[in-house]
Amino acid sequence: MTYPKKVLNFVDNKEVPSVSGKFFAKINPANGKDLGRVARSNKKDASLAIESATRAFDRWSQTPVVERSVLLREATMLIQKRRKEIAEIVHLECGKSTKDAASEVGGVIELGFFMAGEGRRFYGKTTTSAVPNRYAMTIRQPVGICMLIIPANTPIANVTWKAFPALLCGNCAVMKPSEDTPLTALWLAKILAEVGLPMGVFNVVQGFGEEVGAPLVEDGRVDLISFTGSVNVGKYIQKTAGEHLARVCLELGGKNPLVVCDDADLEKAAEAAVLSAFSNAGQRCASASRIIVFEKVYDEFRKLILAKTKELKIGTENDDDLGPVINAQQLKQMLEAVGKAKKEGARSLCGGDRLTDRQHKKGFYMAPTILENVDPDAEISQKEIFGPITCLYKVKDLDGAIDLANNISFGLTAAIHTNSIHRGEVFKNRIQAGVVSINGPTYGSEPHMPFGGVKNSGTGWREPGTEALDVYSEWKTVYVKHLPEKI
Repeated sequence: MTYPKKVLNFVDNKEVPSVSGKFFAKINPANGKDLGRVARSNKKDASLAIESATRAFDRWSQTPVVERSVLLREATMLIQKRRKEIAEIVHLECGKSTKDAASEVGGVIELGFFMAGEGRRFYGKTTTSAVPNRYAMTIRQPVGICMLIIPANTPIANVTWKAFPALLCGNCAVMKPSEDTPLTALWLAKILAEVGLPMGVFNVVQGFGEEVGAPLVEDGRVDLISFTGSVNVGKYIQKTAGEHLARVCLELGGKNPLVVCDDADLEKAAEAAVLSAFSNAGQRCASASRIIVFEKVYDEFRKLILAKTKELKIGTENDDDLGPVINAQQLKQMLEAVGKAKKEGARSLCGGDRLTDRQHKKGFYMAPTILENVDPDAEISQKEIFGPITCLYKVKDLDGAIDLANNISFGLTAAIHTNSIHRGEVFKNRIQAGVVSINGPTYGSEPHMPFGGVKNSGTGWREPGTEALDVYSEWKTVYVKHLPEKI
């Protein structure tokens, strides 16, 4: 497919330019070239999108949930039919291979069918009452107008993780996608309109966070804000939304540990560590940026992970293992973080630089980087870098590994590699994380399961899974009394 010359907003089921008529460039991270121009929205565009959602809310919220779910199923079937098209868009916008983009689309399709099925499992509960001739029940109700803010790392997955449960629950939504992946969100909006989603139920506003995201957060007509991104922006949203008591769902990333015990299958552990640290160019909130290894096997594991890392192919073809990072600014921050760590005593085992050879020099390619001799309290040990950078740490035993793993302000995912069920159970119970993997990677959550973290990794809500319905719906308690004497 050909990337459009202009990527516009989507309001009232049609593409519209920004009120100002301004645009900004969308850069292909694989080669540094302009892909197209994107609508640069502002407060007026935010207000128009919210007005559209507000007008649509009454009708959509009263639409039976099964009817809403049918539309989601039809949209999912259309995504399935056009999966190559959206995979190509993700490939162009992110720089990942079409194979990896197609895998992402496959997960979206599974999520769509799962969430559509929840329309026939939109359960409340019925129970007894202490009052004679009365029973009690609970039913789900929509929250209202939802603002959905997503990052660029897995764009079509990020769009649907929020949009599908929000719409199923009867809400109307305004989505502010990452400025780096604008077409992905617009594409889904057009798919939804094509299958008959009523006008105004799902709107997309393009632009920068400070120019259009902030006005959306500040608008008192917004009832719920779901945001995936940085801690600093999350704190701003939490504080600002509190002024009008909007519900806030935050997923704020992680600094995820992968522990390798002295009884682990080191070959498999190294493979999981490399995938966790470097797949998707390390641009996962669930990536393994801290690899904690028992001292008895440290040297052997170090050799294995280095050998596997040096074998990685970097580029956008299907036989490549990872592509570029999303933009020049992100690359700059990664290089600065590695440079600072080296000055503080960290040793680079591999990588640490931008790739500047003929094949990669025009794109935003960071060499897969492994650091050791890193202070656990150093900034690079504590701050999410969101790129293909990981650090090795040596510990004596399981207690030391868990203490180090928990010595962080984040708590999103974690993994342990061990042949001991006892160690696995202890780790599972003591690790401070929302997702735990035993003998696997730190990423790979499935759409029917809840995903989210503790501490600075979020506010406790979970998306997707059935738990996402609790994010996007209110519980209403209903009492029904009957009078036997009226028979």
